[in-house]
Amino acid sequence: MSYLLDTVKNKFPDAVLDTHDFRGDETVIIQKASLKEAAAFLKEDLGFDFLMDLTAVDYLPREPRFELVCHFYSSKHNYRLRLKCPIEGADAQAPSLTPLWAGANWFEREVYDMFGIRFEGHPDLRRILMFDGFEGHPLRKDYPLKKRQPRITHRD
Repeated sequence: MSYLLDTVKNKFPDAVLDTHDFRGDETVIIQKASLKEAAAFLKEDLGFDFLMDLTAVDYLPREPRFELVCHFYSSKHNYRLRLKCPIEGADAQAPSLTPLWAGANWFEREVYDMFGIRFEGHPDLRRILMFDGFEGHPLRKDYPLKKRQPRITHRD
């Protein structure tokens, strides 16, 4: 086991569901209730100063249906770490990481727009890629392939 994985497991023994390291890609799977606290620990105590990406995966029909995936980087130590968080489909919500990384704002808006996962505490959670009248979330696996959308009307 690596230093990073051991450190996170020891800090959050009841919240870490699993860890793995594959070809140098270190991953921690953590409960949603501890996501924000774990992210703050990575930033403040372990030096992960850059949130490289935040996205989601839809595993329909499995529950938990979604998995939030965050990629962090420490420029000081040249470490990378992936943090995954299972999200139930019935109540697809997660805490916002925007108080820790301003760049999480657009990532979370994209995840909301594409998957419908809401971020508690997000300062301006609204669509970012699809137009306001778009119905549904196109990266959900149950999104109808041939769904027709309303026409966009231009405002004068």
